[in-house]
Amino acid sequence: MTKTYTPSRPIWCAGCGDFGVLEALVTALEELEVPPHNRMIIAGIGCSGSLQNNLPCFGYHAPHGRVLPTATGAKLANPKLTVVGVGGDGDGYAIGAGHLVHALKRNPGVTYIVMNNGTYGLTKGQASPTSSTGYENNIEEDLEPIMLGLSIPGSTFLARGYSGQPEQLLRLTLAALRHTAAGRGMSYLEVLSPCVTYNDTYREWRTSVYDIDSDAGYDPNNRAAAFSRMAELREQKRLPLGLIFQEKRSALETLALNHDFAEPALQDITDPRLFTAYREAKQSFMK
Repeated sequence: MTKTYTPSRPIWCAGCGDFGVLEALVTALEELEVPPHNRMIIAGIGCSGSLQNNLPCFGYHAPHGRVLPTATGAKLANPKLTVVGVGGDGDGYAIGAGHLVHALKRNPGVTYIVMNNGTYGLTKGQASPTSSTGYENNIEEDLEPIMLGLSIPGSTFLARGYSGQPEQLLRLTLAALRHTAAGRGMSYLEVLSPCVTYNDTYREWRTSVYDIDSDAGYDPNNRAAAFSRMAELREQKRLPLGLIFQEKRSALETLALNHDFAEPALQDITDPRLFTAYREAKQSFMK
């Protein structure tokens, strides 16, 4: 880091699940030896939106719901960066839901971590897309993001962790970062991260989580079977944790970029080939 910036202390409430996410991410980045100048953390709006202030990295606070298009742009501009998007269930599943769908379809090489607490904690506890029926007079069914991800053919890594189980959360964070580093595209990790102030679900989630990693015969490479198993567990009111689905595909940046040129952020803007390509593109557009 430069001398102009020092990571701040988190401002979260004591006991907030986001502390567990921060610890897992910091530990994973250190274990994978990702230097601070190669880390780009894009954060959303909400309590989790301050996470990038709390670790050595380049960071950007995206507009509400725009974490994923911003992270995708950063990765396309410089694929050498380790790009991580972080946000909450309101930011990711409400105003950002459309971007989540298209990011899963496009499969950019970014890791997206959603801290799901089932409430809008920053704005005093209103019901969010993942709030259970009855919470704050919510009459709707809660959104199941993992099943949503499984329904999109482009998705390549879907997992869920829980702040109350830090060992597994670290393991999943490492797996997510390794997936993108291997050029396989977007890793999506949802973390059950209780809000102790407005929706303290520690006791409830401690008894309802289910470790799919220990499920004998479960195949995380079989999309249809994974969806069926998720539906079964939902009927049983269980919350599956672990690596739920993984598939090998090429990341967006390996397919979308013109590899005759350097990455956009690293290009020499005086390269005459750029002017030639620009003129050709302009002429093609004018036809």
